[in-house]
Amino acid sequence: MDLTGTSPADERGRYRPADGTRTALPRVPLVVATTLRPEGITGVHTHFTQLLAHLARTAPGTAAGTVAGATLLTPFSWGGPLRVPTFGLRFALDRVSPAAGVAWYRAGHEAFLRRALRRYLRSHGDCVVYAQCPLSARAALRERLGPHQLVVLAVHFRVSQADEWADKGLVPREGRVFRGIRDLERAVLPRVDGLVYVSRWARSAVLDWLPEAAGVPSAVVDNFVTPHAPATPPGPLGDLVTVGNLETVKNHRYLLEVLAAAAARGRRVRLDVYGEGPERVALERRAQQLGVADLVRWNGFRRDVRDRLPGYRLYVHASYSESSSLAIMEAMAAGLPVVAGDTGPLTELFDDGVEGRLWPLDDAAAAAGVLLGLLDDEPARERAARSAQRRFDRDFTTAAVAPRLLDFVLGVLPRDR
Repeated sequence: MDLTGTSPADERGRYRPADGTRTALPRVPLVVATTLRPEGITGVHTHFTQLLAHLARTAPGTAAGTVAGATLLTPFSWGGPLRVPTFGLRFALDRVSPAAGVAWYRAGHEAFLRRALRRYLRSHGDCVVYAQCPLSARAALRERLGPHQLVVLAVHFRVSQADEWADKGLVPREGRVFRGIRDLERAVLPRVDGLVYVSRWARSAVLDWLPEAAGVPSAVVDNFVTPHAPATPPGPLGDLVTVGNLETVKNHRYLLEVLAAAAARGRRVRLDVYGEGPERVALERRAQQLGVADLVRWNGFRRDVRDRLPGYRLYVHASYSESSSLAIMEAMAAGLPVVAGDTGPLTELFDDGVEGRLWPLDDAAAAAGVLLGLLDDEPARERAARSAQRRFDRDFTTAAVAPRLLDFVLGVLPRDR
C-alpha cells in the first residue's frame, strides 16, 4: 500500500523513515493544537500527552532532538474568565437541542483556540502545528502566517467526526450540524500539509468518502503508550476486564449478553468495567434483566487502571467502531490476551490465535464459546499473554513509535530550508 507517495512503508503498511531521514530534519517548534481540555481520559488525550512526555524525556541528538521546543495549545490557553460563560452556554442549549449544543461547543472552542494560535504563530517563524482534529486544523490554517508554518492533522476519528456525534445520539444523521461537520472536513483535509492516520482502516474509511485527501502526504503511524509497571503488582482481581467510556458504540450491552450465555452453560465469569458515560444506568438495568448483575463490577473512571490490569486473566472488547484502540494496547502492555471483534482496525493490533481471539459481535452464544475456550485452556492463555506482551514491546511502545511519528510530522517541511 502506498501511504504517502514519498514516504516508505514497512511490511505491515506502517510508515518507516528512509535512511538518513532523522538527521535531515530541521529544528523547529512543534505546536500540538486541540479543541479538548489539556487533561482528559480520551484516546486523543493519551496520544498527545504521551508524545509530549516523550519529547520531554528525549535528549538532544535523537529524533526528538529535532524539535526546538514543544507547546500544547487548547481553547483553555486563552480567554481567562471569558471561557466560563462562553463554554457554559452549551449546557443550556443541550436542554433545548443537543445538536445546537454541539454546534455551540465546536464554534466556541475553535474561536478560543484560534486566539491562542494567533498569539503563538505571530511570535514565531517556522513551526509545525500538529492538529488533533479537523476543527483545530482549520483554526491553524486560518491563523498561520504562511506556508512556512505547517499544519499536520492526526486522524483520530472514525470516518468523520459527524458520525461520532451521530453515534452518541447528539446530532441527527444528515441534519444541518452533521452536514456542516462533513463540509468542514471536506474543506480542511485536502488543504493540510500532512495527514497522520492511526490505522490503515482509518485511512481507508476517510478516503472512501473523501478521495480528495489522497493527494495530501500521509502516513499510517500506530498509537502508542509508554510501558507501565505497577509499583506494587496487584493480586488476582477477576477473570475479565474492559476499559472504555460507557457509550453505545462501545457495545457493553453485548458483553453482558456474553456473560449471560456463559452462565447458561453453567459458567459464571466475572467482568470488571472501567469507565463512565451516559449508558451506565441502562447497562446496570440490562445486567439485572439478564441475571448477571452480580457478575459485573462498575468501577467508573480510575486513574490507576493500568496498575490494576495485570490482575485479570483476559481483556475483552466489544466496540464495533474504532479508528484504533489504546485500551487494547494498554491491555497487551500488561500481558493480557485480547478477545475482540473482527471489526475496523482491531485486527491490525493483534492476530487471531496468537495474542488473543476474535469473537463474533452478533452471536453471544458463539462468543461465549470463544471466551470459555481460552479461559479454560491455561497453557493457551499463557502463550497468548506472552505473545501480547511481545507484540506490544515490538509495535506499540512510545520509544518505538513516537520517533517515527516525529519523522513524518517534521518531515513534511521542505528539505531546502
